[in-house]
Amino acid sequence: MQCPKDKNITLVDGTLSNKLSVKCCPECQGNWIPGEEYQTWQIRQPQQHAKPEMLAQTLKVNFVQPPLDNKAALCPECQHYLSRAKVHYRTPFYVERCTYCGGVWCDKGEWEVLEKLGLHTTIEQMFSPEWQMRAREQEYAEKERQATIDKLGPEVATMVFALAEVLEQHPNGEFGVTYLMRRFDK
Repeated sequence: MQCPKDKNITLVDGTLSNKLSVKCCPECQGNWIPGEEYQTWQIRQPQQHAKPEMLAQTLKVNFVQPPLDNKAALCPECQHYLSRAKVHYRTPFYVERCTYCGGVWCDKGEWEVLEKLGLHTTIEQMFSPEWQMRAREQEYAEKERQATIDKLGPEVATMVFALAEVLEQHPNGEFGVTYLMRRFDK
């Protein structure tokens, strides 16, 4: 079986967390997780439901996007194109999956990030349109929050965020928002 990123390299046997059998590329250090192996391993793991909000967690992970992450690839088992799901992490990356046989390709370091985020047991969820839409919304909200901090400064931004939370919880919060909009609509 050849590496999906470099067809001249033969994959070798390896294991990931909790005895998950994989095929590793000795050159790029990526991992091919056969679909059946993943499903069998997944059943033995504690059940958890992943949410895109998990991506906003602050983790101390030294992750650099692999140079081959943007390269399209074929499944090393059945030669179908690998579908890609963007992981909207601080350093975004793609996990690839074969929609035909269910195998998963993780470039160097990606499995470790998925594991620390708690997403490694629910990889198939990241390929759903709902997940990708919610992840994009989460990413946009984080960018909007950072832009607010950049424009207003941390002190004023903190007050704005606190007021927004108060108004969201208040039964007549929209009146407060309307008042503020009128004040600035001159």
